[in-house]
Amino acid sequence: MSTLGIIGSSAMDPLQGFEQSRASNETTPYGEPSSRLLHGQISGQQIIFLARHGEEKSIAPHLINSRANLWAFQHAGVERILAVNAVGGISQRCVSGSLVIPDDLIDYTHGREQTFFDGTAKDLRHMEFAAPYDEEMRQQLCAAAAAEEIVFVPGGTHGIVQGPRLETAAEIKRLARDGCEIVGMTGMPEAALAREMGLAYACCGVVVNQAAGIGSGSIYMEIDATKAEGMAKFNQLLQRFLVG
Repeated sequence: MSTLGIIGSSAMDPLQGFEQSRASNETTPYGEPSSRLLHGQISGQQIIFLARHGEEKSIAPHLINSRANLWAFQHAGVERILAVNAVGGISQRCVSGSLVIPDDLIDYTHGREQTFFDGTAKDLRHMEFAAPYDEEMRQQLCAAAAAEEIVFVPGGTHGIVQGPRLETAAEIKRLARDGCEIVGMTGMPEAALAREMGLAYACCGVVVNQAAGIGSGSIYMEIDATKAEGMAKFNQLLQRFLVG
Protein backbone atom coordinates (compact mmCIF):
# COMPACT_ATOMS: atom_id res chain seq x y z
CA MET A 1 0.00 0.00 0.00
CA SER A 2 1.27 3.48 -0.86
CA THR A 3 2.79 5.71 1.80
CA LEU A 4 0.30 8.14 3.32
CA GLY A 5 1.41 11.63 4.22
CA ILE A 6 -0.47 13.34 7.06
CA ILE A 7 -0.27 17.10 7.50
CA GLY A 8 -1.16 18.01 11.06
CA SER A 9 -3.14 21.04 12.16
CA SER A 10 -2.47 23.49 14.99
CA ALA A 11 -4.94 21.52 17.15
CA MET A 12 -3.23 18.19 16.59
CA ASP A 13 -1.25 16.32 19.20
CA PRO A 14 0.82 13.21 18.27
CA LEU A 15 -1.11 10.63 16.27
CA GLN A 16 -2.55 7.79 18.31
CA GLY A 17 -0.90 4.46 17.57
CA PHE A 18 1.92 6.06 15.58
CA GLU A 19 5.08 3.95 15.82
CA GLN A 20 7.87 6.27 14.75
CA SER A 21 10.93 4.69 13.18
CA ARG A 22 12.94 7.78 12.26
CA ALA A 23 12.83 11.48 11.51
CA SER A 24 14.33 13.19 8.48
CA ASN A 25 15.26 16.77 7.69
CA GLU A 26 14.51 17.50 4.06
CA THR A 27 16.21 20.18 1.97
CA THR A 28 14.11 21.36 -0.95
CA PRO A 29 14.50 23.76 -3.88
CA TYR A 30 11.86 25.91 -2.18
CA GLY A 31 13.47 26.25 1.24
CA GLU A 32 12.86 24.45 4.51
CA PRO A 33 9.66 22.53 5.24
CA SER A 34 7.61 23.43 8.30
CA SER A 35 9.05 20.56 10.32
CA ARG A 36 10.98 17.34 10.17
CA LEU A 37 9.26 14.43 8.47
CA LEU A 38 8.37 11.76 11.00
CA HIS A 39 8.42 8.28 9.44
CA GLY A 40 6.59 5.34 10.98
CA GLN A 41 3.53 3.12 10.92
CA ILE A 42 -0.04 2.97 12.14
CA SER A 43 -1.74 -0.43 11.91
CA GLY A 44 0.95 -1.59 9.50
CA GLN A 45 0.43 1.34 7.11
CA GLN A 46 3.48 3.42 6.25
CA ILE A 47 2.94 7.00 7.47
CA ILE A 48 4.95 10.18 7.11
CA PHE A 49 3.79 13.01 9.36
CA LEU A 50 4.53 16.72 8.97
CA ALA A 51 3.52 19.47 11.41
CA ARG A 52 2.12 22.26 9.22
CA HIS A 53 2.75 25.02 11.78
CA GLY A 54 6.10 23.61 12.91
CA GLU A 55 6.90 21.36 15.83
CA GLU A 56 6.41 24.30 18.20
CA LYS A 57 3.19 25.35 16.40
CA SER A 58 4.70 28.78 15.83
CA ILE A 59 4.42 29.28 12.03
CA ALA A 60 1.57 31.63 11.08
CA PRO A 61 -0.82 30.39 8.36
CA HIS A 62 0.33 32.92 5.74
CA LEU A 63 4.00 32.03 6.34
CA ILE A 64 3.70 28.26 5.88
CA ASN A 65 6.08 27.10 3.13
CA SER A 66 3.61 24.80 1.41
CA ARG A 67 5.79 24.33 -1.67
CA ALA A 68 8.62 22.97 0.48
CA ASN A 69 6.20 20.79 2.47
CA LEU A 70 4.67 19.19 -0.62
CA TRP A 71 8.02 18.78 -2.38
CA ALA A 72 9.47 17.08 0.72
CA PHE A 73 6.52 14.69 0.88
CA GLN A 74 6.85 13.66 -2.76
CA HIS A 75 10.63 13.30 -2.47
CA ALA A 76 10.10 10.99 0.54
CA GLY A 77 7.78 8.72 -1.46
CA VAL A 78 4.35 9.98 -0.38
CA GLU A 79 1.61 9.34 -2.95
CA ARG A 80 -1.49 10.28 -0.93
CA ILE A 81 -1.96 13.16 1.53
CA LEU A 82 -4.53 13.48 4.29
CA ALA A 83 -4.63 17.08 5.48
CA VAL A 84 -6.06 17.74 8.94
CA ASN A 85 -7.43 21.25 9.38
CA ALA A 86 -8.83 22.90 12.50
CA VAL A 87 -11.82 24.87 11.19
CA GLY A 88 -14.72 27.02 12.30
CA GLY A 89 -18.26 25.89 11.62
CA ILE A 90 -20.48 28.18 9.55
CA SER A 91 -23.48 26.07 8.56
CA GLN A 92 -25.85 24.56 11.09
CA ARG A 93 -24.74 21.03 10.27
CA CYS A 94 -21.06 21.79 11.04
CA VAL A 95 -21.33 21.79 14.83
CA SER A 96 -18.36 22.01 17.18
CA GLY A 97 -16.67 18.67 17.67
CA SER A 98 -17.82 17.26 14.32
CA LEU A 99 -15.69 16.23 11.36
CA VAL A 100 -16.20 17.58 7.83
CA ILE A 101 -14.91 15.91 4.65
CA PRO A 102 -15.24 18.83 2.20
CA ASP A 103 -15.69 18.34 -1.52
CA ASP A 104 -14.95 21.89 -2.67
CA LEU A 105 -13.17 25.07 -1.59
CA ILE A 106 -13.02 28.81 -2.14
CA ASP A 107 -9.62 30.46 -1.79
CA TYR A 108 -9.69 33.92 -0.18
CA THR A 109 -5.94 34.03 0.56
CA HIS A 110 -3.44 36.39 -1.02
CA GLY A 111 0.31 36.82 -1.30
CA ARG A 112 1.13 33.12 -0.84
CA GLU A 113 3.33 31.08 -3.19
CA GLN A 114 0.49 29.36 -5.01
CA THR A 115 2.17 27.26 -7.71
CA PHE A 116 5.24 25.36 -8.82
CA PHE A 117 4.57 26.54 -12.39
CA ASP A 118 5.44 30.22 -12.05
CA GLY A 119 7.54 30.44 -15.19
CA THR A 120 10.87 30.27 -13.35
CA ALA A 121 11.65 26.74 -12.12
CA LYS A 122 9.11 25.06 -14.42
CA ASP A 123 7.13 25.88 -17.52
CA LEU A 124 3.77 27.54 -17.10
CA ARG A 125 0.87 25.10 -16.77
CA HIS A 126 -2.84 25.72 -16.30
CA MET A 127 -4.06 22.96 -14.01
CA GLU A 128 -7.60 21.63 -13.82
CA PHE A 129 -8.99 22.19 -10.33
CA ALA A 130 -12.77 21.93 -10.59
CA ALA A 131 -12.75 19.16 -7.96
CA PRO A 132 -9.93 20.10 -5.56
CA TYR A 133 -10.08 16.98 -3.37
CA ASP A 134 -9.41 13.39 -4.42
CA GLU A 135 -12.83 11.75 -4.63
CA GLU A 136 -11.64 8.21 -3.92
CA MET A 137 -9.97 9.31 -0.71
CA ARG A 138 -13.03 11.36 0.24
CA GLN A 139 -15.31 8.37 -0.15
CA GLN A 140 -12.95 6.18 1.89
CA LEU A 141 -12.90 8.77 4.68
CA CYS A 142 -16.69 9.06 4.67
CA ALA A 143 -17.05 5.27 4.76
CA ALA A 144 -14.65 5.06 7.69
CA ALA A 145 -16.52 7.76 9.62
CA ALA A 146 -19.85 6.06 8.99
CA ALA A 147 -18.48 2.67 10.05
CA GLU A 148 -17.27 4.20 13.32
CA GLU A 149 -20.58 6.04 13.83
CA ILE A 150 -18.73 9.35 14.07
CA VAL A 151 -20.72 12.57 13.63
CA PHE A 152 -19.44 13.92 10.32
CA VAL A 153 -20.48 15.97 7.31
CA PRO A 154 -19.86 14.19 3.96
CA GLY A 155 -19.20 17.24 1.81
CA GLY A 156 -19.38 21.00 1.86
CA THR A 157 -17.29 23.97 0.77
CA HIS A 158 -14.17 24.93 2.71
CA GLY A 159 -13.57 28.69 2.79
CA ILE A 160 -9.87 29.44 3.21
CA VAL A 161 -8.94 32.87 4.55
CA GLN A 162 -5.65 34.65 5.09
CA GLY A 163 -5.31 34.74 8.87
CA PRO A 164 -3.74 34.75 11.32
CA ARG A 165 -6.53 36.82 12.84
CA LEU A 166 -9.98 35.32 13.10
CA GLU A 167 -12.79 36.62 10.93
CA THR A 168 -15.31 39.36 11.64
CA ALA A 169 -19.00 38.46 11.89
CA ALA A 170 -19.61 40.29 8.60
CA GLU A 171 -16.89 38.28 6.87
CA ILE A 172 -18.49 35.05 8.05
CA LYS A 173 -21.85 36.24 6.70
CA ARG A 174 -20.16 36.82 3.35
CA LEU A 175 -18.59 33.35 3.39
CA ALA A 176 -22.02 31.88 4.18
CA ARG A 177 -23.56 33.75 1.24
CA ASP A 178 -20.77 32.35 -0.94
CA GLY A 179 -21.76 28.84 0.13
CA CYS A 180 -18.95 28.07 2.58
CA GLU A 181 -19.83 25.70 5.41
CA ILE A 182 -16.48 25.75 7.21
CA VAL A 183 -13.67 28.28 7.40
CA GLY A 184 -9.95 27.76 7.93
CA MET A 185 -6.61 29.34 7.10
CA THR A 186 -4.35 26.58 5.78
CA GLY A 187 -6.11 24.55 3.08
CA MET A 188 -4.61 26.57 0.24
CA PRO A 189 -2.26 26.49 -1.53
CA GLU A 190 -1.74 22.95 -0.20
CA ALA A 191 -4.54 21.41 -2.24
CA ALA A 192 -3.49 23.09 -5.49
CA LEU A 193 0.19 22.23 -5.03
CA ALA A 194 -0.69 18.59 -4.37
CA ARG A 195 -2.69 18.53 -7.62
CA GLU A 196 0.25 20.01 -9.53
CA MET A 197 2.49 17.24 -8.17
CA GLY A 198 0.00 14.49 -9.01
CA LEU A 199 -0.58 13.60 -5.36
CA ALA A 200 -4.01 12.45 -4.15
CA TYR A 201 -5.12 14.96 -1.52
CA ALA A 202 -8.11 14.99 0.83
CA CYS A 203 -9.03 17.11 3.83
CA CYS A 204 -10.56 16.28 7.17
CA GLY A 205 -11.85 19.44 8.82
CA VAL A 206 -12.09 19.24 12.60
CA VAL A 207 -14.67 21.80 13.72
CA VAL A 208 -13.22 23.33 16.88
CA ASN A 209 -15.52 26.36 17.16
CA GLN A 210 -18.53 28.10 15.73
CA ALA A 211 -17.42 30.92 13.46
CA ALA A 212 -17.62 34.60 14.44
CA GLY A 213 -21.15 35.87 14.98
CA ILE A 214 -22.62 32.37 15.11
CA GLY A 215 -21.57 31.03 18.50
CA SER A 216 -21.71 32.80 21.83
CA GLY A 217 -18.87 33.56 24.22
CA SER A 218 -15.13 33.40 23.58
CA ILE A 219 -14.06 31.52 20.45
CA TYR A 220 -10.73 30.60 22.04
CA MET A 221 -12.44 29.19 25.11
CA GLU A 222 -14.60 27.07 22.81
CA ILE A 223 -11.53 25.89 20.90
CA ASP A 224 -9.80 24.84 24.12
CA ALA A 225 -12.92 22.97 25.23
CA THR A 226 -13.59 21.28 21.88
CA LYS A 227 -10.34 20.44 20.13
CA ALA A 228 -9.56 17.32 22.19
CA GLU A 229 -12.98 15.86 21.35
CA GLY A 230 -12.55 16.59 17.66
CA MET A 231 -9.04 15.18 17.47
CA ALA A 232 -10.13 12.02 19.30
CA LYS A 233 -12.76 11.52 16.58
CA PHE A 234 -10.13 12.12 13.89
CA ASN A 235 -7.83 9.49 15.40
CA GLN A 236 -10.74 7.05 15.50
CA LEU A 237 -11.52 7.84 11.87
CA LEU A 238 -7.88 7.44 10.86
CA GLN A 239 -7.59 3.98 12.41
CA ARG A 240 -10.60 2.74 10.41
CA PHE A 241 -9.46 4.51 7.24
CA LEU A 242 -6.08 2.78 7.38
CA VAL A 243 -7.44 -0.73 7.79
CA GLY A 244 -9.99 -0.21 5.02
